[in-house]
Amino acid sequence: YGFHTGFDSDNSSGDFSEANHKVAEMLDLDPHQSNRTGKHNGETEIQENGIKRHRTSLPAPMFSRSDFSVWSILKKCIGLELSKITMPIVFNEPLSFLQRITEYMEHIYLINKACSHADPLERMQAVAAFAVSAVASQWERTGKPFNPLLGETYELTREDLGFRFISEQVSHHPPISAFYSEGLNKDFIFHGSIYPKLKFWGKSIEAEPRGTITLELLKHNEAYTWTNPTCCVHNVIIGKLWLEQYGTVEIVNHSTGDKCVLNFKPCGLFGKELHRVEGYIQDKNRKKLCVIYGKWTECLWCTDPTTYETYKKNEKRGGEQKKLKPSEDVIKSENDEADDMPEVQDTVQFIPGSKLLWRINCRPPNSSQMYNFTSFAVSLNELEEGMEAILAPTDCRLRPDIRNMENGNMDVASKEKERLEEKQRAARKERAKDEVEWHTRWFHQGTNPYTGTSDWLYSGGYFDRNFSDCPDIY
Repeated sequence: YGFHTGFDSDNSSGDFSEANHKVAEMLDLDPHQSNRTGKHNGETEIQENGIKRHRTSLPAPMFSRSDFSVWSILKKCIGLELSKITMPIVFNEPLSFLQRITEYMEHIYLINKACSHADPLERMQAVAAFAVSAVASQWERTGKPFNPLLGETYELTREDLGFRFISEQVSHHPPISAFYSEGLNKDFIFHGSIYPKLKFWGKSIEAEPRGTITLELLKHNEAYTWTNPTCCVHNVIIGKLWLEQYGTVEIVNHSTGDKCVLNFKPCGLFGKELHRVEGYIQDKNRKKLCVIYGKWTECLWCTDPTTYETYKKNEKRGGEQKKLKPSEDVIKSENDEADDMPEVQDTVQFIPGSKLLWRINCRPPNSSQMYNFTSFAVSLNELEEGMEAILAPTDCRLRPDIRNMENGNMDVASKEKERLEEKQRAARKERAKDEVEWHTRWFHQGTNPYTGTSDWLYSGGYFDRNFSDCPDIY
């Protein structure tokens, strides 16, 4: 997630604004232009059973990025802090980073599963699967979300899925997004803050996530905390952009002392380890209770440690390997250089007797024309009739640059993005002049009760809908 939040900034220089206009002019020549005015597919409707149906596609297909090089922008940025650079809109996807965070909730059934289990080991397995599923929607999503403006918010209530969610951009430099979600049946609370540390390595951009994620299962009086893996986007100079997650994620159950250690493996030279996740759950006495394995782009399994060790020994001796049929996550590189992503065709090796914890949802058939969005992501920026009257004026569904981009009006979107950044800059100067401090509206800085570390905590009250003192950011 992290890579995406550090770019658009109000410290942009004229060079980049100019680039935005050039990009917009070039986009007018896009062969897909004629398709853009197509009617709004998948309007929200109520099905016979009373469940609301969400839209199934975006109003306009995405444009081709193949004519644009990230490097043409980044080469001007060597030595600069990445969070102070404005990227042309062509590298974006029509969602705010606050909406991107909401995609954690796509696999909420795993939280429900955790709530329903009486056995703490099974609860931890479901929570581990939820933590992995939270990064799965990023697969092949190389567009960056829009940076939220200071004070921007996003809310989502899904009665069909049993949760409501609120997030706020609580800091601009460094960019920090805080979120809070609760089960409509009062069965869980899920909250956290995310502030990624960005590094530009020349060929890749790496984001190390900072900030704690907390899940509380209220019925079981349990709290779990973890931090997301590092995210890296490769081939920013030449070749096909591709995404990798790596690093160790530790999920701690603060009530039982159980811990799940998940190792997101780096790709390696020949791509053998690409997307792989491997780890184990141990109790408070460090006894291994089960082994977890799979891919964050595909599925996650668990088995008991003895079975796993026996299988690994046989594998070394060249024993039989039962494989799942090759899945959709076969990715090919356009380049055979060792530094680029190698061709990978093998999928998760199934160990007999394993239990499936999670499998990725199928993406809509037209996903590649929609920024590789999942069905859940497609619905996030939908502005349903009558919604404007009840949303906070800071909600990102009301952001004109994202709305215009979604509708295929790239030129207008680019100009609006610039206008909003300029407005944010002017407001900050005004506050500095009057020595007025910025006050967050829905979250406050505090201490995470389980880890003792600094965290942003929900102050409550958002769903009372008193929006009279919200800032005017659009």
